[in-house]
Amino acid sequence: MNEVSEALWDKVIAVNVKRPVPAHRGNWLRMAADSGGSILNVSSIAAIRPNAHQLPYAAAKAGLNTLTEGFARAFAPTVRVNAIQAGPFLTDISKAWDLEAFAERARTTIALGRGGEPDEVVGAALYFASAASSFCTGAVLRLDGGVR
Repeated sequence: MNEVSEALWDKVIAVNVKRPVPAHRGNWLRMAADSGGSILNVSSIAAIRPNAHQLPYAAAKAGLNTLTEGFARAFAPTVRVNAIQAGPFLTDISKAWDLEAFAERARTTIALGRGGEPDEVVGAALYFASAASSFCTGAVLRLDGGVR
């Protein structure tokens, strides 16, 4: 934790908490004036299962979860706001991981025993974007394979 600079804290908070506000504001205004819509935030399991090496990121994603719920109330009933709280997915970022060590750790720390594949998030995203979720706002869906 000592190696995390204030500048890094500020950058992580800015990207994950501050940036969605102005980005969403324009969308909400258009959606609210038109026929409504759905906004989907992407959070992280780190928001509720932080470790010492990712505290700025975990705090930022916890803030995004809070904003998701608050924005859902603020912009209802025409705009729905939800989030997917992703666990470890084997995307481009995982190329920097020691995948052998990750696989070993996943067997004991993830109920499904593995990381997620990118196509496994599609169904959840489509649900939130579609009329199927017309009675769903302020939800933060854990999509993490059962991270313990």
